[in-house]
Amino acid sequence: MPILVTGATGTVGAYVIRRLLAAGHPVRALTRNPPAARLPAGVEVVAGDFTNPASLVPALRGVERVHLVAMEGDGPAIVDTLAEAGVRRLTHLGHDDPSRSDDDPLESWHRVLRRAIESSDLEWTHLFPGEFMANTREWAPSIRAEGVVRAPFGNWRSTLVHEDDIAAVVVEALLTDGHAGRTYQPTGPQPVLRRDAVRMIGEAIGRELRFDELTPDQARELWGEVHEPEVVEWFLEMGRHPDGNSWVSPDVEEVLGRPGLTFDRWARDHVADFT
Repeated sequence: MPILVTGATGTVGAYVIRRLLAAGHPVRALTRNPPAARLPAGVEVVAGDFTNPASLVPALRGVERVHLVAMEGDGPAIVDTLAEAGVRRLTHLGHDDPSRSDDDPLESWHRVLRRAIESSDLEWTHLFPGEFMANTREWAPSIRAEGVVRAPFGNWRSTLVHEDDIAAVVVEALLTDGHAGRTYQPTGPQPVLRRDAVRMIGEAIGRELRFDELTPDQARELWGEVHEPEVVEWFLEMGRHPDGNSWVSPDVEEVLGRPGLTFDRWARDHVADFT
């Protein structure tokens, strides 16, 4: 039976697909726009939209295992559609920030979906990862053009996680027993300073890079072009606590039997993104 991967064109989804194919499993990928999807040969690409749960039904035919990444739509209706179609096992890549209240619309939406999943009869596994190493790709334009990264909080520590480690945990939970009802929080193996991440990217691409630390007001001006004001203020509040994101989860090593991949490994894997 095919395994359905949603979020197939996203940061983690591509790794999930590659790992499932390498393990010899047929993969069906859900996307809003199949003609635009650039996925490996052999992947069956189907259309579907979470804002219209009925549109998911064709993609679910003959499917018992699903990797779910949803950011919109009626969460309980999505879960009901999966269950009614015969899905048995579900991995859910989502978000959970206990520090944010239900007054935050996005946080509230995620919590409603999570509760719907947990109330279902599905064999579910949540994954709430730390900050993606791939987030540093937002530095790529200035690195290529000037050899400079401009950002606040150079000493901010974050246990950045390699997306392939998240995918490896997803695939393990999809393919093997013993993960139902578990919530995993994949992180990297150690905290990384922002300025050290810049240095490691430079070492990977063979180029000395400069980190220019922005003031909060300068960061507001830079981020305000791409983020809502409340998101910018949340980022800045996080940055005022340099060790606030430095917890190292044991989950990657416990599930995979090996330490998580390091940021310098990620930088070597993504040289093409910065050159």
